[in-house]
Formats: sequence, C-alpha cells, structure tokens
Amino acid sequence: MKRIIVDIISCLFIILFLYTGIFKLLDLTHFKWALSKSPLLKDSYLVVANIIPPLEIGIAFLLLVPFFKEKPAYRKWGLRAGTTLMAMFTIYVWYMITFKSVGLPCTCGGIISLMNWHEHLYFNTAFTILGILAIILHKRSQLGPMNKVSVA
Repeated sequence: MKRIIVDIISCLFIILFLYTGIFKLLDLTHFKWALSKSPLLKDSYLVVANIIPPLEIGIAFLLLVPFFKEKPAYRKWGLRAGTTLMAMFTIYVWYMITFKSVGLPCTCGGIISLMNWHEHLYFNTAFTILGILAIILHKRSQLGPMNKVSVA
C-alpha cells in the first residue's frame, strides 16, 4: 500500500513538473518577463528563468525512471528535490501574499497560471505535504521485510 501511495504522489509530481517545465520553456519570453516583475527576483530573474524549467523537467525524470527500472535512489532524490522545490515555491507565494502586491503576474504557466495567489498557496502547500508524505512512506517501504538483508 505504501508503494502505491508513493507511486500516485510521484505521478502527480511528474505531471505537474513536466507540464509547468515544458510550458515555461515554450513561453520562455513571458516567463522571463513575469519573473522580472517580482520584487524578490528582479535582480536574478535571468538565472532563475534558465534554471527552473530544466530543474522541473529533471525532477520529473528522476521520478519517472523507477517506473521502468528499479532505481529507488532516483525516486528518493526526485521526491526530495520535488518537495524542496514545492516548499520554496510555497514560501515565495506566502511572502508575496504577505508582504508584496498580489497583482503581480504568475510565472507558473498554463492552466495553473489561472489560479490567484491564495489558490497557489493552497495548491503548493498541498503538494509540499504530499511530497513529505511520499518521502516518509518511501523511506519506510525501503526498510520493509522484502528489503532486509538476510544472514545465512
């Protein structure tokens, strides 16, 4: 059961990161423009714009590989990286809601960009919590009886 839950959460992260990463790359000009309007990122928006989409796609592939080949370390690192990235996005959105103007453009891309800042906060928080749950369950499933080394 733990593995099924981890697989479902991994699939959700794969869909999210592939969708947003590819969409940002396809509309890179708009993504850079939206980042340049952020009070927190205006000085480093070009670096962020060139790192985030490939990072999202890379995380998706880390999570995708274990579905085709037994690579639990890929899943572990994919879950950790994805959850960390979602936590960073969540903190960023919380900061923007709390301290800055909410009228700033969204940098998410696609359908997700139709959410307002509060909806983003709830969405990102939910994914961060799911990621933490998946990390815990993945670790516990690695310690299960099937993975114990037997002493002969």
